[in-house]
Amino acid sequence: MQPFDSRKTEYKSAVRAIATEEKVKLRIIVPRAMGCSGARLAVRKDGEDTVFYGMFWAGMCGGDHEFWELHFYATTPGIYFYHFELDTPWGLNYIKKVENGLGDFNAQGAEFQQTVFDRNFKTPAFLKGGIIYQIFPDRFCSSGAPKKGVRESRVMRKWGEEPFWNENQMNGIWNNDYFGGDLKGIEEKLPYIKSLGVTCIYLNPIFEANSNHRYDTADYEQIDPLLGSEKDFRSLCRSAHKLGISVVLDGVFSHTGCDSKYFNMYSHYNCVGAYNSKESPYYSWYKFTDYPNGYKSWWGIKLLPEVEEENPAYREYICGKNGILRKWLRAGADGWRLDVADELPDVFLDELRTAVKEEKENAVIIGEVWEDATTKFAYGKRRRYLLGDQLDSVMNYPFAAAVLRFVKGGTAEAFADSVMHIVENYPPCVLHELMNHIGTHDTQRAITYLAGPDAAGKDRAWQHEHNTLGDAAYLKGVSMLKTASLLQFTLPGVPSIYYGDEAGMQGMKDPFNRACFPWDHINKELYRWYKRLGEIRHGCAAFKEGEFQIVYAKGGVLAYTRSGSENSVLTAVNLSADSADIDVGSVWDASYSFFGGACRGGILHLAPYERALLSR
Repeated sequence: MQPFDSRKTEYKSAVRAIATEEKVKLRIIVPRAMGCSGARLAVRKDGEDTVFYGMFWAGMCGGDHEFWELHFYATTPGIYFYHFELDTPWGLNYIKKVENGLGDFNAQGAEFQQTVFDRNFKTPAFLKGGIIYQIFPDRFCSSGAPKKGVRESRVMRKWGEEPFWNENQMNGIWNNDYFGGDLKGIEEKLPYIKSLGVTCIYLNPIFEANSNHRYDTADYEQIDPLLGSEKDFRSLCRSAHKLGISVVLDGVFSHTGCDSKYFNMYSHYNCVGAYNSKESPYYSWYKFTDYPNGYKSWWGIKLLPEVEEENPAYREYICGKNGILRKWLRAGADGWRLDVADELPDVFLDELRTAVKEEKENAVIIGEVWEDATTKFAYGKRRRYLLGDQLDSVMNYPFAAAVLRFVKGGTAEAFADSVMHIVENYPPCVLHELMNHIGTHDTQRAITYLAGPDAAGKDRAWQHEHNTLGDAAYLKGVSMLKTASLLQFTLPGVPSIYYGDEAGMQGMKDPFNRACFPWDHINKELYRWYKRLGEIRHGCAAFKEGEFQIVYAKGGVLAYTRSGSENSVLTAVNLSADSADIDVGSVWDASYSFFGGACRGGILHLAPYERALLSR
């Protein structure tokens, strides 16, 4: 009999993060033969000393085991690590984590984690149950409208051509090829976006910059002239809101461009930048080591000088009463996605949240954090992103990795462990708003990752050569992408479609993953699939905040449920070459099958490589 399992309610009454003052019952099962005379919960809040809480004997479990229990709660938010200690005639025994939430008698095991968030923590309601659509603005749609103030040095390309990838193509200027996608083009395509069931658009940077990705901000106060104007942005937001679609902006606040009005290395701007004079109002923003050419830059890229986010003048400019955050929220934005959030210090994130929530209480703050955001270390300490006073959500890279690895040949056991790790450690209000992508501007296209050759460690020349899948691989990729997107749309959180995935777009890493949307060559099979997933998602209330439970996970076969007050949904996939019969319970016998086999006698039959989605 298992001594403890943090992922089962028989042992832990709440398989999730808990709020301050909220009690959770912990129960361990101990063999009677062990002669346990006392048991304790050993808890250590991160950064503090271990505290011990006595457990009480709670009766027999069968004839040869016994229960020991207690109720734990915490008064302050934080990450709490715990294990159990037992007094026996043979000395001290320990119950520690061994794997997959399981606890066993192992003094060398790991600590369990209990996340405690502020009981007043609330996240915006508008994302729950919705669908996000990520757009790389230069490559989505061009309205053809004339633009003013565009630098002549920008290289304008024909829509649909391959993005420049070779240094010889760039004449020494990286990321300087543009295809003319703009805000008016996005507005024109809102009906298409709405047809997918999208409720939120996430835009990669749109502020004035001097590269096609625009992560080298030149002026936070202006829309990049090639994308349009502030008037165009306001129009886009109004039109989107009429369709029930919110708009989230990309905030790049850890660095600017060297070619910006703030740094002004090349004197392209009619102002005194930090590079031009120590008397510049922006000088204190930057981390000069040997003025003016020696300065800290993002990942050593000299084009991207790092900003001193703790600097009061910079914080006022971004987070102040008339700062950048509030300006664009007033213009119609519904929130911010924070680029490299783990490189932003606490003092900046604290002020950012205050500014955003004061200006628009229901605005969302999403952080780019690639790892488990509850245990992330940065700035020499554990970060408190999700405890109630910083972020509302994060980009869910752990889920993305779990989905893609499983579909590409991983095991259902590994998938279940990865997902449950997030489910049990993230606050519920965050869990149901996680940005669940399976591809972004920073990764390979999902279909290419799934059906293409491994690109790890390969240079751009190799990626260029292998950027397009063969016919057979592409057909296989379409099927694999269907499975991956099914999981993506049914896990806790909000699925995020990277523009064009639903159209069958392929692509290795940057810049191949940032190609133009193929408006004349949309894969209709995939489009219909994504459209149907959107319809199903909006028709099932369980996808908003429904409880997640693994029903079966073995080898290539997986099944899980989402259960809410109005309905429950069962997702099942068989990625093996053999048929599978899964015992899912007779409650699913009378369920409605969106696709896949029906359940009979509590058994769901799955043919090889079959997907099933049931609702009751």
